[in-house]
Amino acid sequence: MVKHIILWTLNPDYSEQEKNDIKQRIKEGLEALVGQVPGLTACKVHIDGRLATSNCDLMLDSTLESAEALAGYAKHPAHVAVADSIVRPHTVQRVCLDFAF
Repeated sequence: MVKHIILWTLNPDYSEQEKNDIKQRIKEGLEALVGQVPGLTACKVHIDGRLATSNCDLMLDSTLESAEALAGYAKHPAHVAVADSIVRPHTVQRVCLDFAF
């Protein structure tokens, strides 16, 4: 099994309402990939409960069956569509941690 964890920072020029809307769209888009992308067994996007001590705006916590499944996820058309249309246009920083467990 592989954990794929991403932290994003949204464009600081957005209002809080715009950020909330974008976070919700990212959450819906990525969580909907379970069942569409082979090997993606769980996907949770955390958008609420962020403390003032945080320096990122949202977190993806996903689980895949293997490193090969992670490679397939990265280029799967459904994932690429979400990333290109909802995530990348609105984020200014991305941090990734992938690990086997």
